Amino acid sequence: MSEPFVSINELSKRLDVPAHTLRYWEKQFPTAIRPTTGAGGRRYYRGDTADAIARIKNLLHDQGYTIAGVKKLLATGSLTAVNNVGAHNCAQHNLQQEQNSKQKTNTGGRKYAPLQTVENANIEIDNAIDLLKTARAVLAA
Repeated sequence: MSEPFVSINELSKRLDVPAHTLRYWEKQFPTAIRPTTGAGGRRYYRGDTADAIARIKNLLHDQGYTIAGVKKLLATGSLTAVNNVGAHNCAQHNLQQEQNSKQKTNTGGRKYAPLQTVENANIEIDNAIDLLKTARAVLAA
């Protein structure tokens, strides 16, 4: 952003995000989004804050991250890595992150437990079913 400060309405129009959504994101990501307030409590965003909001929007809307997922990125400092890579490379970064964590993603973009955990759970369920079958046979006899 070339201007030193951008109003919430201007940023809302630029990013095609409603102003109430920007205010909600302020509450959800207080470490990343800190607007300056002017007279009457009007919100003004610095250029770096506006860029961070654009990256958060990209993660939430385009990359399929949940709010909890973006919070996790902020907490681990991975959002900084995404910021350094730039918004145009977010998809590549996210793919690498998912390969590293060995997670599956459904079409909605929600993250699931690693496949190994699911396979272990299936084995435990099969063992429990076998145990119940054995107990049923003993009780029937």
